[in-house]
Amino acid sequence: MSERFRASQFHPGKEGAMMAHKENEMAAAPDFVPVEEYLRSSYSPDAEYIDGRVVERESTMGENEHSAWQKALVVWFETQAARAGIRVRPELRVQVDAYSFLIPDVTLLDRNRPVDPIATHPPIAVIEVLSPADQVGRVMKKGERYEKMGIRTVLIVDPEGPAYRFREGKLEPLAERAFPLEGSEARFDLDEIAKLVD
Repeated sequence: MSERFRASQFHPGKEGAMMAHKENEMAAAPDFVPVEEYLRSSYSPDAEYIDGRVVERESTMGENEHSAWQKALVVWFETQAARAGIRVRPELRVQVDAYSFLIPDVTLLDRNRPVDPIATHPPIAVIEVLSPADQVGRVMKKGERYEKMGIRTVLIVDPEGPAYRFREGKLEPLAERAFPLEGSEARFDLDEIAKLVD
């Protein structure tokens, strides 16, 4: 893992301590929201819904590196979309279980499935772009939820370091920088995507 990512988990400085306090504060607030209310509400930026609670996304901080990588991923997969049998969606709500909706930075959908307002079938892949506020524990929990839903490819890209794959409950550095995505003709290529970062 990159030093920034690892350090925020194991050696929180002033910023890490403030984030931990914020997370503890949010966890202490029981504010149960019915799923119907979450679905008909509008949040800016859009918020996730986890076990009956509306949760602010840490990675939507509007920072240049995060935004640039998200755009590069969308552009990379859009060039393959029609022939690869995928639809590319930035920040699409994905219903991972009855009471949880996550919002990956980039979602790749199976083009053979009907288009729905919210992804309710396992996408081909989801990709999260890390931001300075992300913490290992939170990324691991999201990975577990994606995997339980049946998503076979869960990728995490660190703009300041390596990329990771969440597989079988583990977060591992990518062994291969380029590979086909299961269930489609799409191909992930970290080096080519990096060239698109402007």
